[in-house]
Amino acid sequence: MASVVVALQSQPSALLPVVAEVLPRVARIALFIAFGVFLANLAVGFGLVERVAGLSRFLTGPANLPDEVGTAILTTAASTTAGYGMLAEFRESGTLDDKATLVAVTINTFFGFVQHIFTFYLPVLLPILGLRVGLLYVGSRALVALCITFTGVFAGALLLSPANVDQSTTTAADGGAQERGSDTPREVVHNAWDRTLPKLRRIVPRLAVVYTLVVVLTRTTDLTALTEVADPLATIVGLPGAAIPVIAVFALDTTAGAATIAPLVGVDFTARQAVATMLIGGIVSFAVSTFKRSIPFQYGIWGPRFGSKVVAVNTALKIVWIGAAVATLLWIPSPL
Repeated sequence: MASVVVALQSQPSALLPVVAEVLPRVARIALFIAFGVFLANLAVGFGLVERVAGLSRFLTGPANLPDEVGTAILTTAASTTAGYGMLAEFRESGTLDDKATLVAVTINTFFGFVQHIFTFYLPVLLPILGLRVGLLYVGSRALVALCITFTGVFAGALLLSPANVDQSTTTAADGGAQERGSDTPREVVHNAWDRTLPKLRRIVPRLAVVYTLVVVLTRTTDLTALTEVADPLATIVGLPGAAIPVIAVFALDTTAGAATIAPLVGVDFTARQAVATMLIGGIVSFAVSTFKRSIPFQYGIWGPRFGSKVVAVNTALKIVWIGAAVATLLWIPSPL
């Protein structure tokens, strides 16, 4: 970072090409993000997300879980906190024991991901990565989440019995899901725009800063040494050495990582290598976010003892299935 600042101070004119390269790209992405996030908020406001998540009820039967869990899974697509809150009340009331609750939390995974498809992956990452790489990455993440959900269904079918579920217990659980139909279409549109602006204010400046730093870094710094150090690791996993700095950026910020790798697709990375790199970055990012967000959230919902079990199960399943996705992308031939 210091070398970048020194370079700019010694050559102020070098900033002009950087600005000329960064501004059009950020403006284009900001326009697509604004449009996509607004449409995503409209989808949430008109209840389209819940209709997608309604399929969750078809999973609870094979997993030996009661119908109430289907309601919690449905709610997760609109609000992860609300869905987890409902499951916590089912556990505390005795409707679910610890084993059944872990199965329900695992099945929740894909429906928690559904929310992010509409609110982040499609409106934010797709414009940055482009259609081919963006859809391949979003599809890979969706498939990972779906595999985790089906792992939960399989575990429920194999491990759960009536002894793990007390269906005689009546629970008036309210996860705080937003009631639909109370707002007029005009109010839904207005609220959707109000929710879009804060996301733009948060994403666009950060994106501009990261783009600037990446462009300046590539113009002023020789990254050959870093690539050579990364060669042994990159050779083992089948990725180019340029993947290592991308993974580092992706671990700190998903949007910034996508913005970093997007110009390199077709130059240093194939589409499959780019997606594999981002998935590996996602593992590192997940490890970091576990300490910053997941542990406090899960401990707050479940308490330290059971919360630790939830974190352990979530972490293990994500690492296993993301690893399987990376292996598939890098080692199994495909026309994609």
